[in-house]
Amino acid sequence: MQVIKTAWQTAVSIKRRTFVPGKKIIRMLLQFFLTCNKIGAFTLGGGYAMIPIMEREFVDRNHWMEKQEFMDIMVVAQTTPGIFSVDMASHIGYKLRGVWGGIVGALGIALPSIIAITLIAMFFHNFKDNVYVNRFFCGVRPAVVALIAAPCFKMAKTAEITWGTGWIPLASCLLIWLMGVSPIWVIIAAGTGGYLWGQCQKRKGKER
Repeated sequence: MQVIKTAWQTAVSIKRRTFVPGKKIIRMLLQFFLTCNKIGAFTLGGGYAMIPIMEREFVDRNHWMEKQEFMDIMVVAQTTPGIFSVDMASHIGYKLRGVWGGIVGALGIALPSIIAITLIAMFFHNFKDNVYVNRFFCGVRPAVVALIAAPCFKMAKTAEITWGTGWIPLASCLLIWLMGVSPIWVIIAAGTGGYLWGQCQKRKGKER
């Protein structure tokens, strides 16, 4: 009987630690939710345009992770199915606070878009021919291109791409753009090539 009682107390204790967040964790999750909410509400251009703002909020301002960790999560999010921004937020949240963090991150980043899409569906047909609305979108488009291009240069710098390895992203872009190759095959090929190259370098190091 005592064994059963002890096991029950242990299970309850584990459940509380795992599934019932404390006050400190709740405050952190709330801050994380509001940060994701802000990113989702004020970034135009989709998930890739959010990358510089996510890096500034998660790495530079709140110091929730190192820059290299952020880049690694971004690579993982790109290779997993689903919406890129939601994948990013859920991966970062899971790293910070486990399952609760992942749920909060996904909800925080997606909620503004859900609300915006609902409002647009309800009212945009009344304003789609408005000259000021058209001018607004004409001004936003170049800025979105810049927001998407900025993380590409940062990723290239972090990945230490040189003149010798610069042909890899260039060839990947050409394969996807001109030949219509699926990005999935490009990612698989690049990952396999990187693994084989690493093994060759490792063997050369051992022979020396």
